[in-house]
Amino acid sequence: MIALDPISVEDLIAFAKASVPERLAHIALEDALPPPSVATRSLNLVYQGQQPPWCNSFYIREPDDTIIGGCRFKGEPHNGQVEIGYWVSVARRNRGIATRAIEALVLIAFNSGQVREVLAKVRELNAPSTRVVQKLGFASVGSELNHNGEVLVHWTLQIRRLS
Repeated sequence: MIALDPISVEDLIAFAKASVPERLAHIALEDALPPPSVATRSLNLVYQGQQPPWCNSFYIREPDDTIIGGCRFKGEPHNGQVEIGYWVSVARRNRGIATRAIEALVLIAFNSGQVREVLAKVRELNAPSTRVVQKLGFASVGSELNHNGEVLVHWTLQIRRLS
């Protein structure tokens, strides 16, 4: 069982500076918190005036409140589509956590009434993330090269697939 809890702006500011708030130091697994680049992108959405949940990043927590990863929307929906991102601590991978977190994000998106399709861009060589999106019924719809020259496969899930 996991829970998604919004990450506060104050925490995002700390993460953007590569700092960890004292209250989180003992409850977050190593590599479970967003890296500075992700925190900065989330803060930029907030500063641009985007509204929750589209500007939110979320902690992925276990029932004992341990932070084991995170997930987020990468901005407001455009033409009925919203992009997601996610990460899970190495110590908790291969346990279905990413699958449950993505399911929760998909439900938030589809229940908003603003989204007909969810997009996840997965590195071509990231087999675990590919398995997660395939398991959830996402379909491969193309690819692109990112700024590092890596191939990102575009996976989409349409609202009609949930019924």
